[in-house]
Amino acid sequence: MPAPIRLRELIRTIRTARTQAEEREMIQKECAAIRSSFREEDNTYRCRNVAKLLYMHMLGYPAHFGQLECLKLIASQKFTDKRIGYLGAMLLLDERQDVHLLMTNCIKNDLNHSTQFVQGLALCTLGCMGSSEMCRDLAGEVEKLLKTSNSYLRKKAALCAVHVIRKVPELMEMFLPATKNLLNEKNHGVLHTSVVLLTEMCERSPDMLAHFRKNEKLVPQLVRILKNLIMSGYSPEHDVSGISDPFLQVRILRLLRILGRNDDDSSEAMNDILAQVATNTETSKNVGNAILYETVLTIMDIKSESGLRVLAINILGRFLLNNDKNIRYVALTSLLKTVQTDHNAVQRHRSTIVDCLKDLDVSIKRRAMELSFALVNGNNIRGMMKELLYFLDSCEPEFKADCASGIFLAAEKYAPSKRWHIDTIMRVLTTAGSYVRDDAVPNLIQLITNSVEMHAYTVQRLYKAILGDYSQQPLVQVAAWCIGEYGDLLVSGQCEEEEPIQVTEDEVLDILESVLISNMSTSVTRGYALTAIMKLSTRFTCTVNRIKKVVSIYGSSIDVELQQRAVEYNALFKKYDHMRSALLERMPVMEKVTTNGPTEIVQTNGETEPAPLETKPPPSGPQPTSQANDLLDLLGGNDITPVIPTAPTSKPASAGGELLDLLGDITLTGAPPAAPTPASVPQISQPPFLLDGLSSQPLFNDITTGIPSITAYSKNGLKIEFTFERSNTNPSVTVITIQASNSTELDMTDFVFQAAVPKTFQLQLLSPSSSIVPAFNTGTITQVIKVLNPQKQQLRMRIKLTYNHKGSAMQDLAEVNNFPPQSWQ
Repeated sequence: MPAPIRLRELIRTIRTARTQAEEREMIQKECAAIRSSFREEDNTYRCRNVAKLLYMHMLGYPAHFGQLECLKLIASQKFTDKRIGYLGAMLLLDERQDVHLLMTNCIKNDLNHSTQFVQGLALCTLGCMGSSEMCRDLAGEVEKLLKTSNSYLRKKAALCAVHVIRKVPELMEMFLPATKNLLNEKNHGVLHTSVVLLTEMCERSPDMLAHFRKNEKLVPQLVRILKNLIMSGYSPEHDVSGISDPFLQVRILRLLRILGRNDDDSSEAMNDILAQVATNTETSKNVGNAILYETVLTIMDIKSESGLRVLAINILGRFLLNNDKNIRYVALTSLLKTVQTDHNAVQRHRSTIVDCLKDLDVSIKRRAMELSFALVNGNNIRGMMKELLYFLDSCEPEFKADCASGIFLAAEKYAPSKRWHIDTIMRVLTTAGSYVRDDAVPNLIQLITNSVEMHAYTVQRLYKAILGDYSQQPLVQVAAWCIGEYGDLLVSGQCEEEEPIQVTEDEVLDILESVLISNMSTSVTRGYALTAIMKLSTRFTCTVNRIKKVVSIYGSSIDVELQQRAVEYNALFKKYDHMRSALLERMPVMEKVTTNGPTEIVQTNGETEPAPLETKPPPSGPQPTSQANDLLDLLGGNDITPVIPTAPTSKPASAGGELLDLLGDITLTGAPPAAPTPASVPQISQPPFLLDGLSSQPLFNDITTGIPSITAYSKNGLKIEFTFERSNTNPSVTVITIQASNSTELDMTDFVFQAAVPKTFQLQLLSPSSSIVPAFNTGTITQVIKVLNPQKQQLRMRIKLTYNHKGSAMQDLAEVNNFPPQSWQ
């Protein structure tokens, strides 16, 4: 058989192919030749054939038939064969294929080989694709090489140990003794991989983290290494753009961040070195910016001094002036994360942040817009709204909806006066009316109604705003409503805030009629206009006959909604004219209706999207009787088990509806923040709940003990634990006591726990002990859940948690499936 072509010749041949089909034909021909060679057990050219096969694999062609040949090369005594064999194993094998287990003995022999380069190949392969079984078998050899004096092997052994720990975390303690002297090594490669190994151990095990903080005194060692790096002179083998080994510096800073998090002593020990890195690092090159960015993240994550945090935010402020778009984006994102905790420091860079709104990059614009809204407060509301309104006027369409929504919320929260508030909302409607949320119209109408002294000014402004321009439909709707309500003030010229305009009754009706016949007017807008014309019949005196004529015309409209309105208004003129003035009298001051919940789904320009809402405290009064079955009404069916609270919940039904939408056909209950007094409990006619007899007495006197507790939720410092009790006399009832604790440094307020179970269960959620989860695990919230499980099915539950933390509204969903069998069997 002739000698196969070399890899270089194969590459040259494949590159001459003009079409994909021609390339495929060449590959298939060569694969056939390689298969023939493999069948003949040709040891001479096996290495060359596997190398060519790996090249084909890189091009995307199948090469799995070469897996066993890789193992044969690994078993060879020649280094060149082993090198290609191990490379092929890393590319063609993984732990999902049983073939890889055949390598275990070869790798073990090579780990004990006399040549360091063969040992290095074995370490690289084990660290790349070793399965948990291989890691258990070979961890001892890796640990032995980690203690060797050969720096070439130590750095590879450290990276291999990282892979072993990821696959088999319980082997972590095996490598602990070997880590003691790793940071005393002068070789930067060993230092780098050692820091990676220590980082992995600290991230995966709280016990290891505590050990390295207290026993190993790891922070002073890292501080010493970092100080030597920033103070050392020029070193050609480690220098990158004038900075000594930036990769090692970044790794050390990340490890310091983990060690200093929530630890006063460790944070104190690293404050000085972080200040030195922040002040001594060169910022003219990207390398220096990378180190500064890691320094900023570390300062913000540990318990650093206030002056150091200001220094970090100033670094981010300098990043905003950088010409590199990526650096500006990173700075804006980081400032957005810190604005809640260091608001005043970020405020100093407000002008630079606002300038980023003019950036050409859409990602930077969006981050700048979000950060600008976060910086708005009562002191800068006028200046910030001026900039944001200018941005709204000139930004791309995809920004207008979010920007308009943000302006509405900020104006409602910080408006210095009602006139300013009304002018701002009208400016938004004029600029981006077709992009605003659907609730913008009723909200502005409510604001105008409640501002009695501004009625004449507002109706005059709106009249001038829609003259000849009906493109912004929400603005036209508000204008039509105001003209209908306050048209008499417009005609009489009672505006004191600005120079009144002279308008006749006929001119006002001309505007409303042109809205009715405009092609740009939607059905809703025409409804507003027709109702406004009808209202003017009681406010105007000279044009009542014209109004009757217009209303009668639309009695035969093809728009059913418009036709119905017109027919009813005609009946007012004919049959009930004596009631017309009373029915169409001016609207009274409206009460603000708030939506309780972190988000609601709103309709924007025909598309449904979530809009953030300002979290309001729930009303303190008892829940009306009519709301008792609102949750059932939302589901539209009679097959849902009602949930009977022991005390009426003060949370509106809409919040429960949101969770029902997420959970489908699962029964839900929401916990009240605080139960009202018994005197205020309304009598609700409902089917009796089987657990009601338990609500006024201790949970159980004849309890079943020995049911293990579980951790139902643990994330972002919030931990929810379930403990269980069961009655011997009524084994179908399980009482679950939840305990919520908070390990962060700030309290979690407005805490609400909601739960849902399948239809075959009944669930009752009693009142919580508090709505505040204290920080630093200094206290807990307790709450009782009663579950009726008559069919003894396996218990599963979905929970929804909402609370405020660090100034932000938080919400999370989780599913609990790990209930102990004793709690439901």
